[in-house]
Amino acid sequence: MNRLVDGEWRTETYEATNDNGEFERQTTPFREWVRDDPDARFQPESGRYHLYVCYACPWAHRTLLARSLNGLEDAISVDYVDPFRAEGGWQFTPDKEGCTEDSLYGSDYLRELYVEADPNASCRVTVPVLWDKKEETIVNNESEEILRMLDTEFDDVAERSIDLYPEGSQEEIDQIIEDIYEPINNGVYRAGFAESQTAYDMAVTELFDALDHWDNVLADQRYLAGDRLTEADICLFTTLVRFDQVYHTHFMCNKQFIHQYDNLWPYLRDIYQTPGVADTVRMDHIKEHYYTTHPDVTPTRIIAAGPELGFEAAHNRDELAGEPPSSLLSAGE
Repeated sequence: MNRLVDGEWRTETYEATNDNGEFERQTTPFREWVRDDPDARFQPESGRYHLYVCYACPWAHRTLLARSLNGLEDAISVDYVDPFRAEGGWQFTPDKEGCTEDSLYGSDYLRELYVEADPNASCRVTVPVLWDKKEETIVNNESEEILRMLDTEFDDVAERSIDLYPEGSQEEIDQIIEDIYEPINNGVYRAGFAESQTAYDMAVTELFDALDHWDNVLADQRYLAGDRLTEADICLFTTLVRFDQVYHTHFMCNKQFIHQYDNLWPYLRDIYQTPGVADTVRMDHIKEHYYTTHPDVTPTRIIAAGPELGFEAAHNRDELAGEPPSSLLSAGE
């Protein structure tokens, strides 16, 4: 895979799998925090921060959801890179539908922003990126941490009153996010990028064991942490919404479709139909990215046709205890 080395763009600079053929995700280097604290370097201010994302990326999608659900659209601006990632990395192609220019600096590639933040950067260039316009630097490029910041540190500038990380449930939410990350969120990648049968078999087994578990949990409760929408649901949703049209085929996670699950499928439709969610889903970008950007997996770059899914179909999950926050219901996109 390609990356920056001492501020220079290099190709084929590191292997994504270990000696056993197992996919290993690299750590993200920018880990500062926006904090609602007068002594903090990065403080929550309307108009100060900017997101660089790709509609196709499930990790970036988390931050788009938090921005939308919290009503931070006016407070935090956003640019969208091209879903097709070639040797040059994430690119700005404003002439393409759903993509934008780099509205801050006019960059051609996202890697230019990384070098702007750190001229000696040695890392992968990934989305999402939370950028500080005031100090002209990257605050953070770790999706889970950006998600948490948008949920907890921007109350004074948010246009909606929603708590996706409520006191009294935080330990449970953290545990669920940890429990779904390795087998599900990262599990689809561990299966798709595996370079040995053993690594693939292990990843797929753990993935579907976890999906079976959460399908059972959701038989009796509307959301992962009980009766209210939380960060945990956002983290699972971005994987589930891509699953049947991408991961099932492209990453060979084909033991079962999500739409064949009794509870995960209506749960997915329930989240999708929550106001502020559907507008963050661009299936055309998702399919283009996965089927054209991983030539080692799909060298022909042919985009699979289906399946056609009814995300808008009735889900009947409202018969269970719990409902979406009233602020979302009254402030739909």
